[in-house]
Amino acid sequence: MGETTSSPDLGGLRARIDQLDAALIAIVAERLAVCREVAAVKQHSDTPVIQPARVRDVVTSRRQQAIEAGVDADFAEQLFRVLLTETHRIEVAGHRPDPAPDTQAVGVGSSGLDTVASRVDHVVVAVPELRPAVDSLVQRFGFHEVPLADPQPGMAAVSAGGVTFVLVSPEASPAVARYVQARGGGVQHVALEVLNAGYARACLAEAGAPLLTDVVVDDDGHEQFFAADDPATGVQLGFISRTGHRVGVGTANVLALFEVLDTGGAALG
Repeated sequence: MGETTSSPDLGGLRARIDQLDAALIAIVAERLAVCREVAAVKQHSDTPVIQPARVRDVVTSRRQQAIEAGVDADFAEQLFRVLLTETHRIEVAGHRPDPAPDTQAVGVGSSGLDTVASRVDHVVVAVPELRPAVDSLVQRFGFHEVPLADPQPGMAAVSAGGVTFVLVSPEASPAVARYVQARGGGVQHVALEVLNAGYARACLAEAGAPLLTDVVVDDDGHEQFFAADDPATGVQLGFISRTGHRVGVGTANVLALFEVLDTGGAALG
């Protein structure tokens, strides 16, 4: 009889994965603790938290390290962009604002967005009726409702696997009602999470992007600004940076954008 080849013990392999995940969490916690120390040094030296050159260096070097380790570089970059975003939130939360002087954007142009953007934060969808829209996404597609930072009538948020839709109906405000009447339901804007809204806006302004609002900050620490509809694509973008506690999407700025569109694009200030 020939020798039987023993198959890997699935339970043992899963146990190793659990151990590695625990070690990964511990390393992330240690990294964030060091970042808090860095923030304290910056706090006393008036150094901006956001350092675009450092961000680009981290992303580039980690991609190379991933390649050398046999890990997909795009996957590694995605991981580190999310980590950098959380690092920035923790460094800024509860401390001084981090305006990122406009002069940092000189010579960078629209590529500055590639430095500080991390992911799609949420998508705002205008709907004729709120409850049928929520029920459809929950019952047919498996989303679940999640809390908004400042709940408002006529608005709801649903999420699945980190993908979040914010649904806004005419009940939310007269401006929303007029928007839906004029344009019907559909995606109103896509919000990208960025490390620093001020820096992102300065870069886009320098590149000539059609910007609709200034950066506004709500009570929950959401820094946000909006671009106008891009005539070439029909896409409207929002940009959000969290500088406070991680809470649900703030509704005030979402409704304010509908107001701006309703009044012909006057800037929020």
